[in-house]
Amino acid sequence: MNDVLSIASLVLGAVAVLLLVALALRRAPDPAPALDELARLNQAQLQQQRELREETATQARENRLELSASLAELGRNLTHQMGTIAGVQNNQIDAFAQQLTKLTEANEQRLGALRESNEQRLEALRQGTELRLEALRETLERRLRELQGDNAAKLEEMRRTVDEKLHATLEQRLGASFKQVSDRLEQVHKGLGEMQALASDVGDLKRVLTNVKTRGTWGEVQLASLLEQLLVPEQYAANVAPVPGSNERVEFAIRLPGRGDEAPVWLPIDAKFPREDYERLVIAQEKADPAAAEAAARQLEQRLRLEAKTIRTKYVSPPDTTDFALMFLPTEGLYAEVVRRPGLMDDLQRTWRVVVAGPSTLAAILSSLQMGFRTLAVEKRSSEVWQLLGAVKTEFGKFGDVLAKTKEQIDRASTTLGTAAVRTRAIERKLRDVESLPEPTSAQLLEDDSGAAP
Repeated sequence: MNDVLSIASLVLGAVAVLLLVALALRRAPDPAPALDELARLNQAQLQQQRELREETATQARENRLELSASLAELGRNLTHQMGTIAGVQNNQIDAFAQQLTKLTEANEQRLGALRESNEQRLEALRQGTELRLEALRETLERRLRELQGDNAAKLEEMRRTVDEKLHATLEQRLGASFKQVSDRLEQVHKGLGEMQALASDVGDLKRVLTNVKTRGTWGEVQLASLLEQLLVPEQYAANVAPVPGSNERVEFAIRLPGRGDEAPVWLPIDAKFPREDYERLVIAQEKADPAAAEAAARQLEQRLRLEAKTIRTKYVSPPDTTDFALMFLPTEGLYAEVVRRPGLMDDLQRTWRVVVAGPSTLAAILSSLQMGFRTLAVEKRSSEVWQLLGAVKTEFGKFGDVLAKTKEQIDRASTTLGTAAVRTRAIERKLRDVESLPEPTSAQLLEDDSGAAP
């Protein structure tokens, strides 16, 4: 505010000076009086500015003093109010603490009374439970004594009854038992006879397995059984001379088709059963003798190599035969020992062109060959299949023509039915105003008309 007044006074002073200068310039050409007047006015303006500045400073000091007094009064009022509020809060906190103390004391008194009441009730309940348990115990003891007495009496009666019945039935049971024992002894006697016969059969089997020729026959029988189960008689032959001009005959050979109408190609199969070498290996393994087992395994391996060489020399002669042959081992245990020897099967196949097979392995090979035979049969009859498909195609074309004609007839019948439906609706519209007769009357009239029609 003071700054605005100072600026306004300065502006007014400047305007006055300018007016005086203008008047002086109009009045006289001599500027000296005007300059004096201008200097005087300037001095007066400076004096007014100083007075105005002093007055402004005085008012500012008074305003600062009043503001300081107001702030001090406000601080005192705030301090007084804060003290009053703090006192009220302290009073409220004290009252709340007193109420909390009273509430705590009341709760403690109530809990104490409740605890005493619960203790009294528990004591009364315990005493009542003890009395009930005592009464129950006495009742149970009395009932138990009565039950023991009854059981003793009943057991005595049962004992007498059992003694009487046992004495009565013992002789009957003993007689029946002696009869059963006699029957069983007779059955045992028969069983001993059967065991003797079985021992004789086992001895015969041992002699069969001991004899090299008989063992070979047993392997051939097993091989023949597998071939009969998995192949048809036209697909294999027995005692075949696969090599032309040679008298060496292999036990069995599978007849593979040649190229075109050429002679068949034989796949030789020979059964081998080195029983002595295998038994030595099994005995060494049962005795847990690694050295003896390894020696027996080497002997078995050497024996199989010799047999493979013999098969390769006698029975493999391409192109009359395949470039390999099969060595059949009649037991899975022997085949497992051959498989267990590292590199033996690969060496026999690579060196002597002989594939070793056990019963299950040979069955898988024969099944594969059977599938191959079926595929060849399908290939041979493929021309017949194509002719049959051509005939089916021709008949199917005729069937399409028949279907087209049938569709035309069905369409004509549908058109006729549509026309009949239209005529029926037209007749219904014409007969809409005609009163309908009851069903019995209409049926009678229709029957009369049908009877009179002839």
